[in-house]
Amino acid sequence: MKRGWKRALIGIGAGFVIIAAGTAGYVWHLYGSVKETADKIYEPIQPTVYVSKDPEVTVKPQQAVQALIEKRHPFTVMVMGVDERENDKGRSDTLIVLAVNPEKKSILMFNIPRDTRTEIIGHGTTDKINHAYAFGGVTMAKNTVEHFLDYPIDYYIRINMEGFEHLIDILGGVEVNNPFTFYYGEHQFNQGKIKLNGELALLYSRMRYEDPRGDQGRNARQREILVEVMKSSLQFSNITQVQKILKELGTSVKTNITFEEMKTFMTDYREDLGNIDTVEISGSGSTINQVWYLIVSREERERIHDLLKEQMDIDQTAS
Repeated sequence: MKRGWKRALIGIGAGFVIIAAGTAGYVWHLYGSVKETADKIYEPIQPTVYVSKDPEVTVKPQQAVQALIEKRHPFTVMVMGVDERENDKGRSDTLIVLAVNPEKKSILMFNIPRDTRTEIIGHGTTDKINHAYAFGGVTMAKNTVEHFLDYPIDYYIRINMEGFEHLIDILGGVEVNNPFTFYYGEHQFNQGKIKLNGELALLYSRMRYEDPRGDQGRNARQREILVEVMKSSLQFSNITQVQKILKELGTSVKTNITFEEMKTFMTDYREDLGNIDTVEISGSGSTINQVWYLIVSREERERIHDLLKEQMDIDQTAS
């Protein structure tokens, strides 16, 4: 498996619910196949309720999340691209958080850089945030991300590295706006709007060292691919390819989103998610005990927390 797949496969996982919604109008007669895939990828985790230190953040009991979704409340999703190896749980190489608010008709999306130094909740150490999954699986990763953001996460989507290239190809490729010409993997990516198939999309998302912004530039390309996958899935109508999509998702994705919740997303949320806003987490590099970390200041963490709170806008959307 090429390591670069984990950089862009994240877009498929983060867009899973949107892919389902985008194809819903065409595939309800494939109900059995959709439910079979949903049941296959469903993997609940130990229920936890994070209580923010910010008193303005409402606590949502875990068992009430589905009821809130049915009332069109906003929700958060943590998406992990996991580098799994034989006899090794692997690490969450990529972390993306989505805050979905149907009342605002928008999604807020941002990467948490993998080298971010933070407390690993439940492990008693301070380490790179991507190590949390290796130490304690999805539950520890979720708890650590919640602590880092001081904000609760409702759902997770975990993706392994298989299937990215085929899924992008099934959707007809992605179009991106490349800010500068660069070479990577013996391929030239020209400046401007370019159409990429699955193989080229993974190469486009891998490049870091030639980017003047380093990891931030690579993260921006990951998010760009994610946005294009979401947009393509909302317009997707090739019913003959739906079975292929379901098959790929069934082997690549795990989530605690139930089939009933997916149906709610399909029927009630599809038309409300046209606007995707992306932000970046800034930090500075530092070497501690011969290990390089990204240090994110308290002020920056508070800024991201406030953006999340504003996007979720619980007081105005509560019913």
